[in-house]
Formats: sequence, structure tokens, C-alpha cells
Amino acid sequence: MKARQLTQRLGAGLLTATLSLGALAQERDSFSIAWTIYAGWVPWQYAEDSGIMKKWADKYDIDVDIVQVNDYIESINQYTAGQFDGVVATSMDALSIPAASGKDTTALIVGDYSNGNDGLVSKDATSIEDLEGETVHLVELSVSHYLLVRALDSVGLEERDINVVNISDADLVSAFQTDEVRHVATWNPLLTEVANYPGATELFNSSQIPGHIKDLTIVDSQTLEDNPALGKALVGAWYETMSILKADTEEGREARAMLGEISGTDREGYEAQLAGMKMFWEPQMSVDFINGDQAHEAMDSVRQFSFDKGLLGQGAMSPDFVGIEFPDGSVMGSEDNVKLRFNDDYMEMAADGEI
Repeated sequence: MKARQLTQRLGAGLLTATLSLGALAQERDSFSIAWTIYAGWVPWQYAEDSGIMKKWADKYDIDVDIVQVNDYIESINQYTAGQFDGVVATSMDALSIPAASGKDTTALIVGDYSNGNDGLVSKDATSIEDLEGETVHLVELSVSHYLLVRALDSVGLEERDINVVNISDADLVSAFQTDEVRHVATWNPLLTEVANYPGATELFNSSQIPGHIKDLTIVDSQTLEDNPALGKALVGAWYETMSILKADTEEGREARAMLGEISGTDREGYEAQLAGMKMFWEPQMSVDFINGDQAHEAMDSVRQFSFDKGLLGQGAMSPDFVGIEFPDGSVMGSEDNVKLRFNDDYMEMAADGEI
């Protein structure tokens, strides 16, 4: 599973961004949104296959094409280059790829945050303190890397107190079964596999940093401004899909089984992944979260990590390089370079029944 992997991102992201910065959005009637397989994003395929997306697009006299892309980072690079009008991404990726590349991007839907789906597992250590001087294998510059840094920080350690070795997500589970690899940080479903290794201990997981690993649907800000019908159709389709997915009904169970199959598991496996997430099943839940202190504090931590790792680009002299705007109009970082916007207007309209 390559969802939420950040390696090899900067060169491609910054290069492709330059191809699209001169393009101007305009009023249109046809759009495309890219998605990749992860529990929090695969509902877009259900919206497509069930006809829900078409129903909402028809309501606003537009066409919306929901497109699966196999490579997560490539999907964001393609969005950054203007090949898609929107894409799914974590909040860290939205900041450090399109926004850092200069593409003005709006977080239209705040779908969930990881609430246990990401974790740190050890064969030997029984506490985070035991990792001092040890080697941790993970996908570098990923949310797993971010989680590790937060775990170390929680006990007064720093990354320099350990050794970090990059490993492909495809190789992580098999590597953990060897004697050489003793500690790993990863995400589900890999997390469940390594945590079930005989004698393994989960030392830290994302439920201990609630709100920090957010799953979003992002869109080009100018496209959204020129085409509010796109925002209404996407938000309407998403929350109708959520109402089905959460239901303890035959329709809900069938939907979860379908998404489990798409995700390479079954209904029970997909439900287990959902259990490791804080899902915002209703639009008001999304609105309340993104307007809360927790979301602001999490983004501040994420931007600090992104700057420290060089993910904001060579021109970034501080974490303030990219401005992040919140629904109340407040800006974290540069007010002259706002490139990531959390806009709750459409989620608020959905909550009020105005879509």
C-alpha cells in the first residue's frame, strides 16, 4: 500500500507545479477528481459506482469524473500540474506538495483523522524511552516519520537520539519478520500485521496525537471560486455516501463490503480500518473540528515538521513561508503567501441543508 507516502515528492512536485501556475481557472461544466486507495478516501469509488456522484453533479448541471490513480504521490503531482481539479491528500501532503509549490489549494472536505491507524511497534522495547540509540525502520518523510518524531517528543527524546532507516512500505512487514529489523513505524493495514507479530508491542499510535493526520479532499482554489457548483456537488455526494457507509443496514454493510474488496480485504477488514479513524460522518462534525483549537495546533505542528525536513522547498526560510488560512479568516504563516485554505462554507451549507 503506497497511500500517504511522501518520498521522491519534492522534485516531481515542484517541477510539475511550474507547468500549471500560469493557467487560469474559469467557469466550466466538466471536472475531474483523483483518488487513491486508503480507507478514508475509497468512499469516492462508492460515490462513483453507486451513481451518487452523478446524481449530485446532474443537480448542478455539471459532470464530475472520479478517477483512481494507483500512485498516491503521482496523483498529487498531477493535481499540482493542473491535470486534475482536485485530489485526496493528508493535510501534511496538501501543505508540502501543492501549497509549497505555489498552487493555491482549498481543503473542501475534512473527512477524518487517523485515530489509531498509524503506529510505532517494537519487538524489544516496552516504552518509547527504550528506543534511545536504536534503529527504527519506516517510510521516510511520511506520516509515519511525523508520528515517530511526535512519539519521541512526548518523552523528551529527539530524532538524533535514534537512527532512522528508510524502507519501502511494500517491504516493511516482511522485513519486520527478520532479526535485523526490531522497530517500525507504519500505517494500517501494515500496522495490524506487525502489531500481531509474537511478542511485539505497540508503543505509540495516532490516537495519542488526535487531529494531526487529517484526510482531505482538496481542490484548486480558483476553480472552486469560479465554479461553486463543483463544491456543492462534491460535498453533497460525499456526505450522502457517508450516511450510507455508517449505517447498520443491509445497504451500509454492502457498501462496506464493496470498499473492503476494493481495499484488498473484506467487510470486517475495512470496518477494522474505519475503527482506527475518527470519521466525520456528518458535515457539522467536520465544521466543528476544523474550527477547533485542536485542528489549529495540529497544523502548526505539521508545518514545523515539514519545514524541518525541507518539505516546504528551498526558498522556505521558516515554517511561516506558506500561509495557511482557517475558516475564521485567521492565517498561520505568511499572509502574503496563503496557499492552503480550510474553507468550511460548503460543509456548513450541507449541515444547514442548503445544498
